[in-house]
Amino acid sequence: MKHFLPVFLILSFLNLTAQETDFTEEKKPVSLDASFFYGSILEHNPDINHLITGHPTGFLLSYNRKTYGFNEWERRYNYPDWGFSMAYQNLHNEYLGENISFYGHFNFYFLNRNAYFRIGQGFAVAGSPYDAETNYQNNAYGTKLLSSTYIALQYNKQNLYKGFGLNAGFTIIHYSNANLRAPNNSTNTFAFNVGANYNLDYKDMPDLIPEGERTKYTEPIHYNLVLRGGVNESDIVGQGQFPFFVVSAFADKRINHKSTLVAGTDVFFAYFFKELIKLQAASFPELGVSGDEDWKRVGLFIGHELRFNKIAFVSHLGYYIYYPYEFENRLYNRLGLKRYFTDDIFASVTVKAHGAKAEGVEFSVGYRF
Repeated sequence: MKHFLPVFLILSFLNLTAQETDFTEEKKPVSLDASFFYGSILEHNPDINHLITGHPTGFLLSYNRKTYGFNEWERRYNYPDWGFSMAYQNLHNEYLGENISFYGHFNFYFLNRNAYFRIGQGFAVAGSPYDAETNYQNNAYGTKLLSSTYIALQYNKQNLYKGFGLNAGFTIIHYSNANLRAPNNSTNTFAFNVGANYNLDYKDMPDLIPEGERTKYTEPIHYNLVLRGGVNESDIVGQGQFPFFVVSAFADKRINHKSTLVAGTDVFFAYFFKELIKLQAASFPELGVSGDEDWKRVGLFIGHELRFNKIAFVSHLGYYIYYPYEFENRLYNRLGLKRYFTDDIFASVTVKAHGAKAEGVEFSVGYRF
């Protein structure tokens, strides 16, 4: 199920091009870039110590649709690029092997458009995932298909000579299956990269359309009811996958064109907890689990939505107020994408986690009133 996240993201990108209309035809300038990278796997978890034996290398290829303010959202965000990218990475470890990944991404510019911050979300194909018989040492990737996120901070000098330019900076690439199946300790690669870029439309690049006078925009408080669901597995290999459901109710207040503030409550029904409680009560008496603990949880959360017209990046921070069975810790977070189909109906794909440790991918539908 987690592999629908990049599809959701791609559809969201395609929607951005059709948000507003004008009597003039929109131009669609394009640039390409390619980079080589060299880095290290960060030790975010001591359980992956044996997997950090070399310095990962690889390359990153990107297609960028450049914006110039034809749509209003482009002007608000300083004319970002959106596009698609592909990465190849050799992790230089016999158990991890080589990964290939595919993403949708945004580039957000600063320093007079000489630098950008990129965020990409997609999926990866693991060359050597966990196998109980042939590759039990790989406790980072429990599945062949992984969710992947990367961020990059780049100095990007474009059109130095006939459309060609240079770029350099650093990149962080994350691979995980979001606890769809154990094991799932994941990896994070920090890498330095250098490369070149080419603007296909350097002879006919449209001028940036000025933003004009900024207007204030607010909305009254709205209330939301959301049903979330998915499947996941505990950290115990072989315990099996179980469904989970979350019922969320929250209020939102849109304070300007870009930002919406939210606050509400979640009720969690994670069926893998029922099996985990039974297992720990029967097999690990030193943990003090009786077997009668309630497997449900209730949390309060606050959050933010960064709006791109009908698309929003969602971030929540929550705290369990009902926490009868101790698992990870009482703080949780949620990150992902949301798509408004009408003013009242929306859907989202989010990752619910405790810090950097994912618990599951949530597929959601909601109603706003």
